[in-house]
Amino acid sequence: MRVQGDDLLLSIRVTPKAANTGFAGFGEDAAGQAYLKVRVTVVPEKGKANKAVLALLAKALGMAKSRLFVVSGESDRNKVIRIVGAGDLGTEEALARLS
Repeated sequence: MRVQGDDLLLSIRVTPKAANTGFAGFGEDAAGQAYLKVRVTVVPEKGKANKAVLALLAKALGMAKSRLFVVSGESDRNKVIRIVGAGDLGTEEALARLS
């Protein structure tokens, strides 16, 4: 997670069609980049999984869904989510809410 202006950018890895919806801790890719593991029960078609991910993140952060956007990885398991106006929340507070 990193701050960019007033926004937070969050790297995630999504597991669609999971047994349950929720967070599964943190992982690290081959380049050493940390990401949040997110599981959703919906199928990855027509943006359904992306909508479920954004709803889950918004609820956990206590924010409106309209403040979250997929900025990369629209059709990939690895995504970057922009959380608009959450820079004041801070990375530690955001990570605490997502844990």
